[in-house]
Amino acid sequence: MRVGKARAGMRDTRRVSRRASLWLALLVVVLCSVTLSACGSGPASGQPGVLTFALSEDPDPLDPTTSSTFVSRIVYVDMCEKLYDVGPKLQIVPQLASALPQLSKDKKTMTIPLRRGVRFNDGTPFNAQAVKTTLDHFITYKESSRTGDLASVASVEVADPYTVKLHLKAPSAPLLSLIADRAGMILSPTQLKKLGGAKFATNPVCVGAFKYTDRVAGDHITLDKSPFYYDRDKVHLKRIIFKIITDGPVRASNLRSGDVDVAERLEPFDVVSIKGDSSIKLQETISIGYQGITINTGNTRSIEKGFQPGKVKTPLGQHPELREAFEAALDRDVINKVVFYNQVTPDCGPISPVSPWFDKSLKCPGRNLAKARQLVAKSGVKTPIPVKLMLEASSQTERLGQVIQAMAKEAGFAVNIQPSEFTTALDRGDQGDFDAFQIGWSGRVDPDGNLYSQQQSEGATNYGGEANPSVDKGLEEARTTTETDKRREIYKRVISTLGRDRNIIYLYHDKLFTGSRGDVSGVEVRPDGLPRVAFAGVGGEGGT
Repeated sequence: MRVGKARAGMRDTRRVSRRASLWLALLVVVLCSVTLSACGSGPASGQPGVLTFALSEDPDPLDPTTSSTFVSRIVYVDMCEKLYDVGPKLQIVPQLASALPQLSKDKKTMTIPLRRGVRFNDGTPFNAQAVKTTLDHFITYKESSRTGDLASVASVEVADPYTVKLHLKAPSAPLLSLIADRAGMILSPTQLKKLGGAKFATNPVCVGAFKYTDRVAGDHITLDKSPFYYDRDKVHLKRIIFKIITDGPVRASNLRSGDVDVAERLEPFDVVSIKGDSSIKLQETISIGYQGITINTGNTRSIEKGFQPGKVKTPLGQHPELREAFEAALDRDVINKVVFYNQVTPDCGPISPVSPWFDKSLKCPGRNLAKARQLVAKSGVKTPIPVKLMLEASSQTERLGQVIQAMAKEAGFAVNIQPSEFTTALDRGDQGDFDAFQIGWSGRVDPDGNLYSQQQSEGATNYGGEANPSVDKGLEEARTTTETDKRREIYKRVISTLGRDRNIIYLYHDKLFTGSRGDVSGVEVRPDGLPRVAFAGVGGEGGT
């Protein structure tokens, strides 16, 4: 492999970023010892029974109907329970349902028994009618992001007060996994009627160990212990404060100093030093999602307004050979070493190696600079070829952008890095306002959850505007096929096609690091990457 100037440049990036991170971390520690303003302006931690949790981003609106971010799921996990949940071994387990569903012989009716004696956090009884009200809302609300998740559902029937039947248009292999996520979060019908779909996020009410109290955008979200929760005797905390700390070194510094009790998605550089700190407990899991670069090939208007594929006039959007060249210019292993200190898993597909659906036969191409240059020349596009790369404004992601920029430059691309606040970036992604977008997906148990919404032509998060009929056909076929081996073959074909389209250039799977202070107990991180703190304790309280 030819390395040339890019390798030297990447060494410089790594050296500078290490030094910058060290200086920044030191500066924050000093500032935090002098003034609280450097550590965030939200409510203070250290109060009895209060757990302070540092989030990497500010979540989008807290309404399971419309939200689409991983960080919102971290908040939901203790506030909005689902019909089913993901267990410690990636198995589906009952949560608000009392047992796994029964399927009719033709597999077109799913019968779900429900827990009894459950109340929403406003005291409203939980029952089959509440489930029907929520699912009908998810399916029919014009701004809903759950429509695709529930596309197989023809109607919802209240069979009795504690049994609901989902009548399906066709057998649906991924449906159970989908209602083990946001599509299975049941909303209080009282609150939904009171606020309507447009305002539900201003005061969301679900079933959960904790209830929503307040939110200051960009600063904090407060949840308080619910007096109605069915397992409230196991809940030891009285409050959870989610503090928004987007800068990785600052998040780590706050954890070390005790200004926060738990911090999620600690950055690899900080993890290296935290591993030697006996006062902090570190949990890690390989994400079932992916990180990559989404290329805008067909999103010519906001997908929220009803996506219709069009022709994008950027060089990457117009020329498949340039997308191939862009990928050939990248070295996933070097990215892992330089940016992530060997703390991620390089890969070129959407399915994580920890998933039972992972295809071990998928071989990722290495960097091939000669090929990249040949493809650029073949395109006939004048160099340097401009590429606007939108990414989240964070120290680690910007380092990733700098390495991509250096590698791509050698092949003839002029990458313009455009950092953006996280939710703003998502809005721009919806609107197709980008050439390339470094964005990931948090992952789902079933492969449909990593592909359908992102790559189906009308998918809710199809930011790049992929519109390949063979991909659509394969994804639909995989949804209605219930035999596992046949589904594996279908996904293998679909992923192969996507590898040629390069609507998303997959780069790696994260390792998710969650750190907690030594006096915090009971923080559970399952393979879905979501830290669960409902039964945690601080200072010796509970958390068994």
